[in-house]
Amino acid sequence: MLDFNGQVIIVTGSGSPKGIGKTIAKTFAAQGGTVVIADMNTEGVANTVKEIEAEGGKAFGIELNVTDKASVDNMVKTIMDKFGRIDVLINNAGISQKVTVEDMTLEDMKRIFEVNMFGLFLCTQACMKPMRAAKYGRIVNLSSVSGKRGGGVFGGAHYSASKAAVLGFSKNLAREISADGVTINCVCPGLINTEIWKSLPKADADKVIDGIPMGRPGETQEVANAIVFLASKEASYITGEEIDINGGSHMD
Repeated sequence: MLDFNGQVIIVTGSGSPKGIGKTIAKTFAAQGGTVVIADMNTEGVANTVKEIEAEGGKAFGIELNVTDKASVDNMVKTIMDKFGRIDVLINNAGISQKVTVEDMTLEDMKRIFEVNMFGLFLCTQACMKPMRAAKYGRIVNLSSVSGKRGGGVFGGAHYSASKAAVLGFSKNLAREISADGVTINCVCPGLINTEIWKSLPKADADKVIDGIPMGRPGETQEVANAIVFLASKEASYITGEEIDINGGSHMD
């Protein structure tokens, strides 16, 4: 068991019932951490907080628009006023869109980058300040197999580009602030068993599975387990790294 007692962990995008965020939040709570459920979906935030508390965990909900600097700054101020610390930031919030480059608009490109890259930047910049002051912090950013292999699962070229940008940003930041006791790492999930996957037509689903040596989609818990380890004290000498969680669909 990794010990997060006394630590405050922010998980962006953890109010959605469809993605990985809720599982990540619940896993941290099960390890003793106080988890901040940060999402635009206020009903989802409330539900996730209730579920964690019903299981004996500690959670705090806050409405967050990652693309709005004022919203991000308000989140950080609220957390610091209430808890006096931010130990872990999980940049999980993200969006996708299935569209070809030929049909893509500039607005499509901007919308994907606003959330997946610029929102991640705003949250990281705001949270790393109290982490550096405390000489301790863990930041884990969610990239994607699509950012490494150029798509092939979900989303368009703009999604792949935004997730590739996350990798470059994270490695550079690791060079900047790791000496202050703050590590920055990425996870790159492949096909994961979420509602998006379940909605695929069988022919499309079979085609994707054929490209996975393990022959199945991953589970959200398998992604959460890797993230929680990277965010732990035990991962103290890992920074600037990208961890593939894809069943072998992409191998470096």
